[in-house]
Amino acid sequence: MLSAEFPPRWGGMGSTVFHLSSSLVKRGHRVTVITRSGGGDAPVQDGVRVITVGWAKIPMEFTRSYGRRALSALEDLNQKDPVDIVHLHCPMISWSESQFRRCSQNVAPVVSSLHGSWLGERDGLIAAGKAKEAAVWANPNDLAILLTAKRYAKFERAAVKESSICIANSHATKADFETRYDAPEKWDCEVIHWGVDTEMFHPIDTDSEDEFAEYEEIRERYGANGDGTSLVLAVGRLAARKGFGTLLRGFARLQEKIPASRLVIVGRGHLKGRLQRQATMLGIGDKVTIESGMPFESLAALFRSADLVVYPSFYEGQGLIPLEAMASGTPVVTVDEGPLPEMVDSTVGSLFSMGDIGSMADSMALELNDDANLRKKGESGRTRVIESFTYESNAESFEGVYSRAIQ
Repeated sequence: MLSAEFPPRWGGMGSTVFHLSSSLVKRGHRVTVITRSGGGDAPVQDGVRVITVGWAKIPMEFTRSYGRRALSALEDLNQKDPVDIVHLHCPMISWSESQFRRCSQNVAPVVSSLHGSWLGERDGLIAAGKAKEAAVWANPNDLAILLTAKRYAKFERAAVKESSICIANSHATKADFETRYDAPEKWDCEVIHWGVDTEMFHPIDTDSEDEFAEYEEIRERYGANGDGTSLVLAVGRLAARKGFGTLLRGFARLQEKIPASRLVIVGRGHLKGRLQRQATMLGIGDKVTIESGMPFESLAALFRSADLVVYPSFYEGQGLIPLEAMASGTPVVTVDEGPLPEMVDSTVGSLFSMGDIGSMADSMALELNDDANLRKKGESGRTRVIESFTYESNAESFEGVYSRAIQ
């Protein structure tokens, strides 16, 4: 596995690689992850070896420097312990066509997971800017994407052309790559949606005194306990394309419909101060809490304690937050764009028009005003995740992909 994210870098990619590695080990395989140095010590997993390499701390360019060092480390590993399959996690590693060929000829066949595209990220930022999201041009990483996505797209095109098999994490991502990168006529690309941790993210056990006490404590902490007040949760990196500024405006509109509601936003990033000031200007500062982050166990408890999860992102390759909410038995309101409708529909939540404040507020109100249906949708969401979005099923699917690539 070559992934620029791996714990303790707990991004969406880092989480999926961590859990996929563990699930593959349970199926009898050995996994080596080559990732970036400097994040701290990786969690210990039996059967998973982690190798770290240096990288240039330059927005976007880190994908090239990490990619070069990862390929060298991979070749050294292969000399000592022959590798059967190489699994790249794009787009945070950038290989040229010659580097793909070097790997295929000297090491092993390459399977490339497509987690989304740089051009898609760029377009998401542009859409966020049009929706008046804060600081689209203020964050160095976002600015680099806006200015250089076209240049780095050529490395994604190399992955499409030179990988033995590509795996898109949604039908929307597959269509995105087919459209943007002139995929070969016989392009071998499958869709495998990523799963989530269904043990950590689970519905509240009403027979557990500890879990029920935790539930009450969380709701009391955020002002939503015992008086019919609804607790709305949003989770994600505090960056422009995640749509939290639009969410605040939508939540302010929701106050006209359901004054007894509170909003909690959980995420790390540079926008916390701006979002807090925006909430104050909208007159909802006393009803919005922004948490910079929390341990996974605490976040999981918050997921199952909320009445509704809102995911207003302007671009995703797939998006794991809706699945974590569904696994927790909590309905989801999200955008009717890209990959999100592949996971969320009217049986587990609602969809709204991207960037449309009125549509978002109406969707939130629709769910929160129907307690019985809210519980039913939460149960349906949990069932859907268990049936279709688990790491165990991911491991089984990728095992088949690896075997086919080797053959």
